[in-house]
Amino acid sequence: MELDNIEKLLKKYFEATATVAEEETLRMYFLSDDVAPHLNQYTPMFQYFSKAKEERYTKKLPLPTKRNIYRWASVAAVALFMVGVYFNTRTSAVAGSLEEEYTAAEIASAQEAFTLLAMNFNKGTEQLYHLEEFEKSTKKFLIK
Repeated sequence: MELDNIEKLLKKYFEATATVAEEETLRMYFLSDDVAPHLNQYTPMFQYFSKAKEERYTKKLPLPTKRNIYRWASVAAVALFMVGVYFNTRTSAVAGSLEEEYTAAEIASAQEAFTLLAMNFNKGTEQLYHLEEFEKSTKKFLIK
């Protein structure tokens, strides 16, 4: 009966549905001397897990010095500079190609559409200003 239980626990263990108590039962079983012959293949794995749990890192870690910080800061500055150069050259190349790609009439109609959009946007922001004034006046009445 115990062997059947161990096999069920192994199945749950490999499906990642076993509880911590069930995993501990498996660990204790495979660390004992009376392991079934067809389950001997799992014994080294559980022995490794037991030994790995006891391992500790004992070496000292070097703390970063000011010299290392300046070195990394300079690397970051160069990387940031290169990203800026990349995007600057990319946008200038795109701007030149737009004039070549579209006709003057298309550009003029797009500018007119943006002008209409800006006018409507300004109308909306004016209404928000009135709403802001309304909110200020209602707060005056609510505070009193």
